[in-house]
Amino acid sequence: MNLENKTIWITGASSGIGKGLALELSKYPCNLILSSRRKEVLEEVKLLCSNQERIAILPLDLTDFENLKPIAEKAVSCFGKVDILINNGGVSQRSLVIDTDISIDKKLMEIDYLGTIGLSKAILKHFVENKSGHFVTVSSLMGKFSSPYRSGYCGAKHALHGFFDALRMEHEKDHIKVTMICPGFVNTDVAKNALTGDGSKQDSQDKATENGLTVEEFSKRVIKAIQKEKFEAYIGKKEVLGVYLKRFFPKLLHKFVMKSQVR
Repeated sequence: MNLENKTIWITGASSGIGKGLALELSKYPCNLILSSRRKEVLEEVKLLCSNQERIAILPLDLTDFENLKPIAEKAVSCFGKVDILINNGGVSQRSLVIDTDISIDKKLMEIDYLGTIGLSKAILKHFVENKSGHFVTVSSLMGKFSSPYRSGYCGAKHALHGFFDALRMEHEKDHIKVTMICPGFVNTDVAKNALTGDGSKQDSQDKATENGLTVEEFSKRVIKAIQKEKFEAYIGKKEVLGVYLKRFFPKLLHKFVMKSQVR
């Protein structure tokens, strides 16, 4: 895929992976729509980007997943068309199953799953009418296998794969593409912002995340996966091997994860 003159809509663009993608994609001759809840932070991100005249700001709240159609209409009106939706907005988790209130599982599903599919459904008719469109959904390696302290997060990410696999098949006839991006450890504040069992933020970094890929390197690899229109892309360091161990040697993966002491 050639990104020239494409309009790319990025959610969760105020920080972390979303911000990194905005900075890298702004170097291309394309239009960007940056979304998250915090308009003022999005404006700060825009100031760091290249080609600022080709960047629009569109605040949204993924928890308001039943009312995202008007937001999608505004996105289309920014540049007359949306070609690629990068579903990146979300939140992680760090708490044991037994210590996690069911309200936190609900919140994770609302943000990471329902918010993402709500926005995707809101833009889907636009893609169908144009007989083109590309959903790029940032899942996680935790969408392919699981790890302790991430039960609700893993559940939401696994659900995304089931939904988008079905969407891909239903709308292949409409020339609509789906790319699932599965990050391993990326050096962002995802661990600091992760929800604990009572809903408070963990507010601390972990070594695995700190030693992960840089956001810049990760973002460059994501862009390559988009250009190649990959079905799925596993992006990280040695942790990506977990995908293949899960497929062929699930008990071995279980043993490795239990020994890793990853929090």
